[in-house]
Amino acid sequence: MSRKKSRIGQMQVLFQMDVNDDFSLDSLNRFLGNFKFTDSEMEYIAQTIPVILENLETIDNTIIKSLYSWSFNRLANVDRSILRVSVYELLYRDDIPSEVSINEAVEISKEFGSKESPKFINGILGSIYRNLHK
Repeated sequence: MSRKKSRIGQMQVLFQMDVNDDFSLDSLNRFLGNFKFTDSEMEYIAQTIPVILENLETIDNTIIKSLYSWSFNRLANVDRSILRVSVYELLYRDDIPSEVSINEAVEISKEFGSKESPKFINGILGSIYRNLHK
């Protein structure tokens, strides 16, 4: 299983849900039916997205607390989706080192975000990481 490809899948399904304002498991199933992933990647995405959705309010509030002079609604959908995946990992996945999660989010933002996204994502996640480890 490629964890990076799984993270990209997580980001893409959250992006789709955000754009369509449909955070349902039906939306997840439609996504998985339309994109190619290995069985283990599909299983990982199918297991983690419901957990992210169950904890979306906490994840979003964690992001909001680190947005200085910026509103959550002003975030680009792709940046918001990348942040949601990484914050999920920071808060709920002790088996994933924080540094790996942050680095992967920055790398994914280089591929899918704007020119400013990597620096922005790194700054927000760095702030969240510091707040979690005070």
